Amino acid sequence: MTNPPPRRVLLAPDKFKGSLTAAQVAAALAAGITRAAPDTRVRQLPIADGGDGTVDAFVAAGWERVEVESYGPTLAPVTTSYALRGPTAVVELAAVSGLARLPGGQFDPLHASTYGVGDVIGDALDRGARDIVLGLGGSASTDGGAGLLQALGLRILDVDGKELPCGGAALARAVHVDRSDLHPGLADSKVTLASDVDNPLLGPNGAAAVYAPQKGANPEQVATLEAALKNWAAVLGPEWADKPGAGAAGGTGFGALAVLGARMRSGIDLILDLIDFRAQVADADLVVTGEGSLDRQSLSGKAPIGVGDAARAAGVPVIAVSGRIQLTPEQVRAAGFADAYALSDLEPDPARSMADAAALLTRVGARIAESMG
Repeated sequence: MTNPPPRRVLLAPDKFKGSLTAAQVAAALAAGITRAAPDTRVRQLPIADGGDGTVDAFVAAGWERVEVESYGPTLAPVTTSYALRGPTAVVELAAVSGLARLPGGQFDPLHASTYGVGDVIGDALDRGARDIVLGLGGSASTDGGAGLLQALGLRILDVDGKELPCGGAALARAVHVDRSDLHPGLADSKVTLASDVDNPLLGPNGAAAVYAPQKGANPEQVATLEAALKNWAAVLGPEWADKPGAGAAGGTGFGALAVLGARMRSGIDLILDLIDFRAQVADADLVVTGEGSLDRQSLSGKAPIGVGDAARAAGVPVIAVSGRIQLTPEQVRAAGFADAYALSDLEPDPARSMADAAALLTRVGARIAESMG
C-alpha cells in the first residue's frame, strides 16, 4: 500500500499592515504548517495590490531589485528600489513618496510631492524599461501627480512663465505646461497604474476631500488643495478628472492618465498576471491568503479576493487568514473561502495580537495543517 503524496500548499498573503510584511506572514504560516505536517510541500508567494510591499512581492517572485537614490515626499534624500524584469519595471509609489517616507512622520499636506516617483520611473526608463507599472497607494501628497511629471521633464508654468515649485498648493497658480522636455523614453513606453481606488480627482469623493485629511490636512487646507486641483484639471484637461481612479494617490492617477497616456487596472489582478500566479497555483492542493483585516473593504477587490478568485478558477480551495474578521460566516463563504482564521480568536487584545502576530500565525498554520488531515 503506497502512501498518499504530500499535500501542496501555496501561501499567498498580503501584508498585515502595521504588524508584518507579506513575506513575514507567509514565513510564519509556513513554519506552523511544516511543524505540524513535515511532509507538506509549502511554497511562499507573498503578494500585494499596488500599495506598500508591491516591490517586495515581485522580488520574492524572482524579479531583480534595483536600488536607487531619490527624493521623498518633502524632497529629502531617500534610498528606495523598484523591481525589474526584462523591459518591465514595477515602481511602488509608497516606497519613495509614501507616508512612511515623511521625515519624522511630520505631515506636509500642502507641499508634499510625488517628484521622487517620477525620478524613479526616469531611472527605469534610462535602463531601457519600456513597460512601466506604477503601484498607487499610501501616498503622502495631494499634488495631482504634478511632481511625478516634473521629475520626468514637464514644466508647469505660472502666468509669468516661471516654473512652479513642487506640492499641491502651488498648482493654484498653474496656467500652462510645456511638454517639450519630457523624458524621451516615454515616447515608446506603456504606463499601467495598479490601484484598487476608483475615486475621481475632484468633488466630495475626490482626492482632496477623501484622502487629504489622512495626510494631515485640516478643513482649510483641504479646500486649498481642492481649488488647486480644480485649476490643475483645467490646465491638463478636465475630461480626465472624472475618470475612475483619477483621484488615486492624491490625484497621481489624474496626472498619469492626462500626460503619460496611462491606463488603470485593478492592482491585484495586474500583479497576479505579472507574477504568473495562475500557473503557480495550478499544482497546489490548497491556497492560503489573507491580510490584516478581512472586512467589507476587502470585498471590493483587495488582494485576498483576487487571490481567491484566481485559485478557485483553477479548482483549488482557498483559506483566508486575518488579524481580525469583520464579515459574517455567510459573507466569508459567499466570498469563496472554504474557511477563515482570525488571530483575534487566539488573542482578543488588538495590541497584543499585532505585537505577537508572527507567533499567532504560526499557531494558525499548524491548525491549517491539522485540518488537512
